[in-house]
Amino acid sequence: MPGIDWVEAVSENLCPGHLPESLVRLRERGVTVVPHGVALGLGGAERPDAGRLTALAERAQALGSPLVTEHIAFVRAGGPLTASQRLEAGHLLPVPRTRDALDVLCENVRIAQDSLPVPLAVENIAALVSWPDEEMTEGQFLYELADRTGVRLLIDVANLHTNHVNRGEDPAEALGELPLEAIAYVHVAGGFERDGVWHDSHAHPVAQPVLDILTDLASRVAPPGVLLERDENFPAAEELEGEVAAIRAAVEKGRVSGRASVGDEAPAGDGAAPSVRPAPPVSATPARAARDETDADRAARQRLALAQTALLSALVAGTPAPEGFDRVRLGVQARALAGKRADVVAKVAPELPVILGAGYRPAFLEYAQRRPMTGGYRRDALDFAERLLRDGRPRDDDARRELREWWLEREGPVPRSERSGVRWARATRRVLLRRRAA
Repeated sequence: MPGIDWVEAVSENLCPGHLPESLVRLRERGVTVVPHGVALGLGGAERPDAGRLTALAERAQALGSPLVTEHIAFVRAGGPLTASQRLEAGHLLPVPRTRDALDVLCENVRIAQDSLPVPLAVENIAALVSWPDEEMTEGQFLYELADRTGVRLLIDVANLHTNHVNRGEDPAEALGELPLEAIAYVHVAGGFERDGVWHDSHAHPVAQPVLDILTDLASRVAPPGVLLERDENFPAAEELEGEVAAIRAAVEKGRVSGRASVGDEAPAGDGAAPSVRPAPPVSATPARAARDETDADRAARQRLALAQTALLSALVAGTPAPEGFDRVRLGVQARALAGKRADVVAKVAPELPVILGAGYRPAFLEYAQRRPMTGGYRRDALDFAERLLRDGRPRDDDARRELREWWLEREGPVPRSERSGVRWARATRRVLLRRRAA
């Protein structure tokens, strides 16, 4: 496709020493690749994991990227701060717009900035649920975050539309409160509405209201870059080119509108074929280094940890909804999380739907209701298979034998050896264990 200056790749899907051939070809053609993280959890109560930060830095260096991006979200909760089991959402969940959450987020962003070799930009997320008793609007929260840390902002206009439908938030009001000079670039994505809830799918055409928000943003500032997010269900090339053209047209419409509102002076930047040009920090004051935590810092982290754990537990473990939350909307979010788990596990372990056939999805959703995810999706796939086998399922002997072999092959730290001596030792050990159990 002509005129494509840069792309994103989900950071967690990349191995720096074994980059996909497609990305290597793009880099050879001079196309910029930006690592886009989804699992760091900067909005969580805990300090960012050093291993995840190192991995993000390695991917930026392997790709020669000018910046890296992550989300303003929490993705896990529980653990030492709450003396409870650690839970994984497998999804980006909203951070409460409170002073406690902002203080923790700012410190986490500073820690990340100190660990990365290139600038960091953070993205506003789409949400199905709202936190009760929030103290700031979306725009105010993002403005303070950028002002206090110097972090750049990745503004997702599709997420602004999602929050307008799901939470009644005005996109124009949010744009009016943002520090526009801190924008690194912009996301545009498709979605769909079901039963009054907008789902940010990244797998459907971009809706006109999303393009209208992009036009509004472009009338206020020339975006350094605009990216179409499409994760699956890719259409024919002509349709994809049409979506890119519609995005360019929306940006140009905003530029013309902005120029008309301020006279003949056009906003800086082209906007028609944007590229990655990281914006300068909001203030001239450099982001300070992470500092030792005070008692007040630890107290804020613990309060946030308790609140996030209660919400995530209600979503994935069936505990009662925390006070002040919309129970119907929590139910919608819980079902969406379970459905996403089933879909991602089917991609991580494509053999499972083949072995289980039509019974895969109902069996996994039943499992997800009783067993929250405590590790990654690979661990989830193994735990699901183990649970089925413990319950004597599937009922078909051949399918159960195939599932057992699949689980045994992957459960250990290394693949099982097929040498006859090793297989004989395994069989002997199983017989001895059964005799002891008897």
